[in-house]
Amino acid sequence: MPDLWAALCLVLVLEGLLLFAAPGAWKRAVAQLMALGDRPLRITGAVMIGLGLLALQWARG
Repeated sequence: MPDLWAALCLVLVLEGLLLFAAPGAWKRAVAQLMALGDRPLRITGAVMIGLGLLALQWARG
């Protein structure tokens, strides 16, 4: 469980860095995401989950 909390905290740090370093680019990216339909976002999310799980297996292995 501590690893899960550490991972969630790291996500917050990385997202905060993006917002801090490039707020304009972040706003443009969000605007582009808002223009997409649900299906492309779900597919992208599924791919990201799969890649994240593979990367976690590699990192832990």
